[in-house]
Amino acid sequence: MTTSRVAAATMSVTLAMSAVAVLPPTGAAAAPDVACPRAAPPVPPPATPSPPPVDRAQREVGGTALATSGLAIPEGAPSAPAVTATSWLVADLNSGEVLGGCAPHERRTPASVQKLLLAAALMPRLDPKQVVEVKREDLADLDPASSLMGVVEGGRYSIENLWQGLLLRSGNDAANVLARAGGGERARQGGVDAMNDEARRLRANQTHAATPSGLDGPGQYTSAYDLALIARATFAREDFRRYAATRVAEVPAQPGKPAFQITNDNTLLDRVPGMLGGKTGFTSLARQTYVGVVERDGRRLAVTLLGAETAPLGSLGEAIALLEWGFALPADASVGRLVTPEEKKSSALALLTGLGLGATAAVVVLVVAAPWRRTHARRPGNQR
Repeated sequence: MTTSRVAAATMSVTLAMSAVAVLPPTGAAAAPDVACPRAAPPVPPPATPSPPPVDRAQREVGGTALATSGLAIPEGAPSAPAVTATSWLVADLNSGEVLGGCAPHERRTPASVQKLLLAAALMPRLDPKQVVEVKREDLADLDPASSLMGVVEGGRYSIENLWQGLLLRSGNDAANVLARAGGGERARQGGVDAMNDEARRLRANQTHAATPSGLDGPGQYTSAYDLALIARATFAREDFRRYAATRVAEVPAQPGKPAFQITNDNTLLDRVPGMLGGKTGFTSLARQTYVGVVERDGRRLAVTLLGAETAPLGSLGEAIALLEWGFALPADASVGRLVTPEEKKSSALALLTGLGLGATAAVVVLVVAAPWRRTHARRPGNQR
């Protein structure tokens, strides 16, 4: 057996084992059938298609207490606030502890909070000083009534300016340009592919992007738990936090269009002490969605919610209520945790190490021998 084949086989074993690694149970478990406290909206929401189910193994990521379509809160904790959101999660981004949630792993439609995944995927690879020219294809499929930054065909904008337009004004046009700029040869689709690669890296298993902006697309879902993983990745970046906290930005003049200002549509920046930033979303299918992060006394809490209605509190009011509930809990309160990309690699390595050198070699031999046997079994003399 050649060294290269052994290395390839070892990698195959590592990947296979990492795919089936199971996290140990963590946190205090609420009974799966405990209903989430619900606030009744004055107008019943429209019916929406049922999302695909989530298998048990994926629902247990982060802890067995999170494998519920109902409520998960620490034992003895005060009741969570009643909200219209169909799923939500509160987590400490510093410690990684999940403080509570409702249907945390259930698939839901994201709307514009999907833009955080675009930022997580492409901020590391795009130079903020790079200037990009807007093409007709970037604007062709956008509804003029949707959230837009206001770029024009043929206009030239820096990547930094586009991030501002994405995060201050939820610009769907900015999302399309950024996805194309970061998508390489596959243009916008390459940017969407990068988003899905990043979701897999973060272990956001219920997340699939179909559009860079979060506008509804086929098979596009996320979960409250996944959004917390994505928020942890984005708010760890200084540049993202700076964009998210910017109140006003200047969009430069273009031929036929004068310069203008855009203001941050996250109204909680000046209403909630310690607010680092947030992202709203809405489509008729997703309803209201929101991700927000607040830092107080060394605790950085994220709230994620999906499927909220505009009344009685709206997504922002519900986010405030859930954050205040989270900050009132003890610092060590937990029902689970936010997993990290590194855990997947270390779990596979630990399994291989635990097997011992002899057992690992035996597994490698089996992996390499299997295709050899299949090849020889297909020889003409063996066919039936």
